[in-house]
Amino acid sequence: MKRFWLHNCTHPLPQPIRVAYCDSFFCRLMGLMFRPALAADEGLLMAQPTEDRINAAIHMLFMNFDITVVWLDRHYRVVDVQLARRWRLAYTPARAAKFVLEIHPDQRPYFYIGDQVELEPCGD
Repeated sequence: MKRFWLHNCTHPLPQPIRVAYCDSFFCRLMGLMFRPALAADEGLLMAQPTEDRINAAIHMLFMNFDITVVWLDRHYRVVDVQLARRWRLAYTPARAAKFVLEIHPDQRPYFYIGDQVELEPCGD
């Protein structure tokens, strides 16, 4: 699985977030389900097959922890941000999204609609 450092160009993060890049159906289906925890500096970036609201929807079933969900368009601009609670049925972005970023809830204050995000190869 490819890994990247994620940076918020608009509101710089205290430290980059190390994200796993997920673009297969199975990887998107599993997401972070069944994981016991998520470190504050890691996350999952899921690339959707199309840029729309329905494919970018997520569920929180079988999740052991809450997450911050950041939806991004094809240009890596933030189109929505929500705190997703474990075991809730579904969350859908307010606008169409190409990417779904799932990160630790403590990262929520660093992301706002309109922010520009960029990825840097991690090298592992």
